Amino acid sequence: MNITLYTKANCPQCTATKRQLDKRGLPYRAVDITADARISDRLRNEGWRQMPVIIADGESWSGYRPDKIHELEARCR
Repeated sequence: MNITLYTKANCPQCTATKRQLDKRGLPYRAVDITADARISDRLRNEGWRQMPVIIADGESWSGYRPDKIHELEARCR
């Protein structure tokens, strides 16, 4: 499963999401949107207004969503 986590600095929801992914042993690629304005612009143009944005095998959501993280964990077993 490919999981991409778009984050930004000083984002409590981003930190909580990373902790949950790590706790469950789910591999992910973290992308700091403040490091590349093109990525930030692309996410904004796609309608994302809240961080983090998680994209996992065609599914996507934003914000801290433990329910979605549990679903990912179940699919990876």
